[in-house]
Amino acid sequence: MAKFYVQCGARSLVVDAMDADAAAMHSVDLAMQPHLWIYDDEGLTDSDRHSHVMLEALMHMATEIRVSEQGFDRVDAARFGTPDMVHQWHQTMVGLARLMMAAGLASRPMRQLATAAVGKSVCNIPPEADSKRLPR
Repeated sequence: MAKFYVQCGARSLVVDAMDADAAAMHSVDLAMQPHLWIYDDEGLTDSDRHSHVMLEALMHMATEIRVSEQGFDRVDAARFGTPDMVHQWHQTMVGLARLMMAAGLASRPMRQLATAAVGKSVCNIPPEADSKRLPR
């Protein structure tokens, strides 16, 4: 594990990850947490879900995610296209939903499986959205 500095537009985040790709994926995962409900909606197709998360990502995230082990605003940072990373994230969520169904755990909402740390959002997810505590 290494420490990575991730930038998504004006938003910045420091994460521990195996590599730069995993760090970029983590930032997408944090940003997409409020949209996990679509993977529980049986009335939507995978294509509908993909379109939804892609539109949300492009409305709320920069078009690229920059990742560096050296610090923020580095010219040598790895660059990941947001659409590509969102597409990978979507494929992961579809696979996870299918795995849960095959394991007989389909009754658990995908939102319960979210692993994002409260308060470490890259794209303004309010902490109370994932917290069981009432907002103050």
